[in-house]
Amino acid sequence: MRTTPLHAAAARDDVEAIGRLLSQGAVIDARDGTGATPLLVATHDNKIAAAGALIAAGANVNAKDNIEDSPYLYAGARGHLEILELTLAHGADLKSINRYGGTALIPASERGHVETVRTLIAAGVDVDHVNKLGWTALLEAIILGDGGQRHQQIVSLLIKAGANVDLADGDGVTPLRHARDRGFKEIEKLLLAAGAS
Repeated sequence: MRTTPLHAAAARDDVEAIGRLLSQGAVIDARDGTGATPLLVATHDNKIAAAGALIAAGANVNAKDNIEDSPYLYAGARGHLEILELTLAHGADLKSINRYGGTALIPASERGHVETVRTLIAAGVDVDHVNKLGWTALLEAIILGDGGQRHQQIVSLLIKAGANVDLADGDGVTPLRHARDRGFKEIEKLLLAAGAS
């Protein structure tokens, strides 16, 4: 795989090497064989110090690789909260979408990253964005979640943020119906309390 010394330094979380390479003229947003920038490499492994150094030096937090992941989208999807917060403070495009047509909020909701969901909602990500599967963050939290405490918290956060509790999937199945079909009683209660039908 084509890579640069800056990619390698990012993967090692080597802030000193990153500074030295940049001062010697290394291209901050150089691409490796997968289209990833050094910042995305650091984000993959949650290398917070390296990511911070690269972002402070001006790395593009929205630069996408060959599969349409960016540091911002990947940090959100994986729950890498510190890096996500850095990307949000440095120009993250809240409307940017992944290869599934979803915002960072949708996979964060599905995977049960409560604090990440809270952070993305506070940043202003559209809670009712619909991806290519016809699913919103609320639908993914129910359909792909486990119904446990983290997903209950996420459903609650999405409802409080104004998510449309009746926005059905592409087949016309509502969040309430999905919750009932899966036996997610607590989520069902949350949806009913929010006026879901």
